[in-house]
Amino acid sequence: MPSPKLAGGSLSQQVPPSIDELYLDRDFYIGLGLALSSSIFIGSSFIIKKYGLMRLSRVGSVRASAGGFGYLRDWIWWSGLICMGVGEAANFAAYAFAPASLVTPLGALSVIVAAVLASKFLNERLNLLGKLGCFLCIIGSTIIVIHSPKEGEVEDLNLLIDMLQDPTFITYVVLILALSLFIGCCIGPRYGHKHVTVYILLCSAIGSLTVMSCKALGLALRDTLSGKSNDFGMWLPYFLIIVTVAFVGIQVNYLNKALDIFNTSIVTPIYYVIFTTLVITASAILFKEWRHMRPEDIIGDLCGFFVVIVAVILLNAFRDMDISLSDVKGIMRPKRELLHSSHKGDQYEHYLNDSEERGPLKPQYGTNAYLNA
Repeated sequence: MPSPKLAGGSLSQQVPPSIDELYLDRDFYIGLGLALSSSIFIGSSFIIKKYGLMRLSRVGSVRASAGGFGYLRDWIWWSGLICMGVGEAANFAAYAFAPASLVTPLGALSVIVAAVLASKFLNERLNLLGKLGCFLCIIGSTIIVIHSPKEGEVEDLNLLIDMLQDPTFITYVVLILALSLFIGCCIGPRYGHKHVTVYILLCSAIGSLTVMSCKALGLALRDTLSGKSNDFGMWLPYFLIIVTVAFVGIQVNYLNKALDIFNTSIVTPIYYVIFTTLVITASAILFKEWRHMRPEDIIGDLCGFFVVIVAVILLNAFRDMDISLSDVKGIMRPKRELLHSSHKGDQYEHYLNDSEERGPLKPQYGTNAYLNA
């Protein structure tokens, strides 16, 4: 007969997980799947719409940048718009199931999708640094998924109302609104056209509050559709809808200003870094997502985030550089071959300089040619 100790140990090992634990795990993976599908749809939408615009320009339609609206009659462009709508809806729903510290960094995967599809269908060259950025983005996203918090932060809207009254979060909201107002009224008109971070900082700061509002709205929709509670019988969801619409309008306005003044390859990585950092900060303050995480998970999550930052910079900031694998192979040759090829190049350069100083050579014929030589 087995001892009570062994029997108790075997029973404790065979106890199935509770329904609440299974529900939380299911929510996490639903949110993860929605975030990944959102990146695929949004990344693809850019390429589909760009392909439709290029097709219209080839047939002689007035381009959109010149004020043309021919794309409104093109089914390919509308396919891209619908694809983007599906992606944004999936991203909105992901915030209701998974932590914002997981959903927001995974948005960088849309950059990979767009870069790979652009090189395939739009004949845009993806150099070696871009391919390395794609690889690092996948690695960093995997690290974030492994180490991100998997506990549910908010169970219902009543608990969220209590969290919104937290003094730390109220202080964060006041600071963000004051900073945004100061930039929009004082700093932006004077320095916005000189420094790329001015408008991007305002857009990212407001964006961090937009994500918190979207997460709360997603929670209310989830509970209402599942029949758990009728959250839209309260005033908070309607207030959040107004706040979300207003903040999204501010974001779009100032992001377009930044894109109109500065190069996209500079705006994109800076915007991703500042926006994601502020979203993670706001989420940590409001939902306390990091409270139940082990130190190694916190370090792993931050390392994954930094890897994704490097990947986004490699994908965007160096996209115009002509770097291929053959250049790396050339650097790895022995020193003697490198010096020999460099010496040959110097000789050829001296020959070209001498030819320019002498001018074009005149053809000579007969015996005088030998005498002159």
